[in-house]
Parts: sequence; structure tokens; C-alpha cells
Amino acid sequence: MSLRRRDRPTADPGSMRRVVVLGRGGAGKSEFARRLGARAGLPVVELDREYWQDRLRPRSRTGWSAVQAPLAAAEEWILDGDLGPYDVLDVRLRRADTVVLLDYSLPRCAWRAARRGRERADFWRWVVAYRRRYRPAILAAVARVAPGATLHVLRGPRAAERFLSR
Repeated sequence: MSLRRRDRPTADPGSMRRVVVLGRGGAGKSEFARRLGARAGLPVVELDREYWQDRLRPRSRTGWSAVQAPLAAAEEWILDGDLGPYDVLDVRLRRADTVVLLDYSLPRCAWRAARRGRERADFWRWVVAYRRRYRPAILAAVARVAPGATLHVLRGPRAAERFLSR
């Protein structure tokens, strides 16, 4: 399986119909997805809103797959969210034509997450372990489940701006 990876983004928003946006907590996935959605004319679904139940109770893996299935079945979308240890990526990756990974540094993401408010301990464990544990799993899942999708790894806000401006 070949994985097309683009570190220097050259995205044509018109060619993207089903986009998965992933990245460490605090990277700015939701803002990036909203801006990309406006530029590409695609509806954006913030997966945090779909995943967490009352009082931030996580869904079961089976329940989360069932919630994602109708979202991923649509013809056009941007599905924004990375739920780390709770996530089931295959459902949305199977239908994606584009995957954007916001691969920002730990200090940048930790600072942004701390500024937005209090987070649970499991969130901070995920943020700290992201590059070592979760990022490799994401890249492997993309290679395995979405070999035809174009992967854009954006390593900082400037790369994201370049991606959005093209």
C-alpha cells in the first residue's frame, strides 16, 4: 500500500470531498476545520460534540463506531476530531479522500490547551504521549485503511496557513 504524504501542502479545496482532520489536543483542529470548510464549501462536523455524553462520559467503542457510520456515509464532509485513546478511526478513514494531521509541537499544544481551560488527566496523558504513541498509530491506520487518501502532515501554524491559502 502506498501512502501519499504531503509535508508541503498543495491542496486544491475543490478536489477534497471527505476530509478527516486529526492532531494533538490544543493544535487547533476545530478552527482549522471551520476555515477549511468555509474555503472548500464542505460541511464541518466537530466530533467532540458527537462523542462525549453528559458529564464527559465516553461512549463505548461500538457505540462510537455506530455514531460515526452515518456521518461518514455522507457524500461530503470534514470530520474534525482526534479522540486519542477513545477513538475508532477506521470508520471515517475508510471514506476519506484527504487526511490532514496537525502535527504541532507539545509546547505549542500544551500552551493552547492550558489557555482554553481545565482539562482532565486523561487529556494531558494523551497530549504528552501523542507524538510517541498516537501519531504512529494514526499514520499506520491511514496506510492500512485509507491508502488512496492524500495525507497532509502540517507541522505548524505557518504550514496550516499555506494549506488554507491555496
